[in-house]
Amino acid sequence: MKLEDMIIISVDDHIVEPPDLFERFVPAKWRDKAPRIRKTKEGADVWQYEKFVYPNFALNAVAGRPREELGFEPSTYDQIRKGCWDPKSRVDDMNVNGIASALCFGSVTGMAGEMWMRATDKQAAYACLQAYNDWYLEDWCQAHPGRFIPMIQVPLWDVNLAVEEVRRAAKNGVTCLSFPGLPELLKLPTIHDTYWYPLWKTVVDEGVVLCFHIGTGGGSDHISMESPIDAFLTKVGLSAYSTASEWLWSQTLRKFPDLRIVLSEGGVGWIPYMLERADLVYKNHGPWTRQSFGGKLPSEFFRERFYACFIEDEFALEVRNQVGIEIITYECDYPHADITWPGSPEQLWEDFAKAKCSPKEIDMITYQNAIKALRFDPVGKMGGKEKATVGALRAQAKHVDLSPLKNVGGVPPVTENKVVTAADVMKQLPMLFEGSVES
Repeated sequence: MKLEDMIIISVDDHIVEPPDLFERFVPAKWRDKAPRIRKTKEGADVWQYEKFVYPNFALNAVAGRPREELGFEPSTYDQIRKGCWDPKSRVDDMNVNGIASALCFGSVTGMAGEMWMRATDKQAAYACLQAYNDWYLEDWCQAHPGRFIPMIQVPLWDVNLAVEEVRRAAKNGVTCLSFPGLPELLKLPTIHDTYWYPLWKTVVDEGVVLCFHIGTGGGSDHISMESPIDAFLTKVGLSAYSTASEWLWSQTLRKFPDLRIVLSEGGVGWIPYMLERADLVYKNHGPWTRQSFGGKLPSEFFRERFYACFIEDEFALEVRNQVGIEIITYECDYPHADITWPGSPEQLWEDFAKAKCSPKEIDMITYQNAIKALRFDPVGKMGGKEKATVGALRAQAKHVDLSPLKNVGGVPPVTENKVVTAADVMKQLPMLFEGSVES
C-alpha cells in the first residue's frame, strides 16, 4: 500500500455560512426575520439575527495561514479561503488534501443549532433552521455526490418538532444529527430525562446517528481569565470524555440498544484510561450503584455504541487495540487551526508508519469505520475506490492555488508581546461568548 492509495473520510469539518444562504432558502414569509450579513463600522462581516450580532468566522477559519497568524480571527470573507464557504471551492481544497468526503458542522448557528434557541420568534427560527438544513443538503451534498455527508440540526426547544425534522430529513437520505452531547448545559432536559425518548426512538427508527461535537459538554472550561489559552487547547478533548462518561452510564443507551454516538473532535488517546477506569468503577461500585450492562463490561459496551476521531494522535495509534480499532475514525477539521491541510495524507502516513499499522488497519481508520459509523458510503457515490483515493483526487487539484494567506488581515488576540490568555480571546471575540445586543 502507498500513500496515494489511501481513501480518507473526515468525520469532522466545518462550514462558514455563505452570505446569501438565508436569502435563497428561507421562505418569503419569514425572510425578513432571517439572519443576514451586515458590515460593522470597523468593516467586519457579521451576522445580525433579531437583536443579536454574531461573528461570522469563529472559530478560526484560518486554513492556509502561516502558524504565527493562526490566532488572527478573520473578520471579512476576503480574509479566508473561498473553500470555507463555497462548496465547489471546498471540493477543490478537499482534492488537494486527498479527502474523499467530509461531515461539516455549522459555525454561526453553533455546532448543533444553539443559535436558534435564543430567538424570540420560534416559528421563524424553525423556518430558518429548516432552510439551513435544506441548504446543506442541496448546495453541499446533492450538488457534489458523495463528497459531503448529510447532517441536520433540530429545534432543540421542542422535542416534537425535532422528531418531525428528523423524519423529514431522513426521507432525503440524511443519516447524521448534530446534537448537544449534554443538553442540560443549554438549560434543556437532561439526557437522563424521558423527555427525549421520542427523539431517540425516531433516530433509531430512521437509522440516524448522533454526533456530539466538543463544546457542548463539560470538562474543558477556562479555570480563570488569566489562564493561558494553551491550557484550554490542551484539555479541550476532556469535553468528549465528560460527555462519553455521562452517556455510558445513562440508562438511555440501554433503553435504546440501536442508538449510536460519534464523539466529534474529541480525540482518541484518552479512551484506554477511561475504559479501564469505567471497568474498575463497575467492579468496585456496580453492586451498590445498581448498574448492569447485560453481562458485559462497560468497556465492551462502549465499543459497541461509540465512535471517536483524531486529527493527530500518535499515542492513539500505538494503543489502537486497547481503544478498539473498529471505533477509530479520522477528522481533518478544515478550516480550523489544528488542521494539517494540505498535507493531511503525509501526516497520517507518517503516523501510521510509526505505529506499524497494517494496510487493513489503515483502511479501517481512514474510511471503513467512518462508513459504518455514519451509515453513508461516499465511495460508492463517487464511482468506486479508484476515484476516491488520495492520488486520484490530487490529480484533479493541480489548478488549486496554495499561496499562503499571509498578512491578509484579521483581529489579533493581542498586540503586545505577551502570552495569550483566555481573557484576550474573549476580548477578541466578545460576540462569540456573549452575543452582542444591537444598540
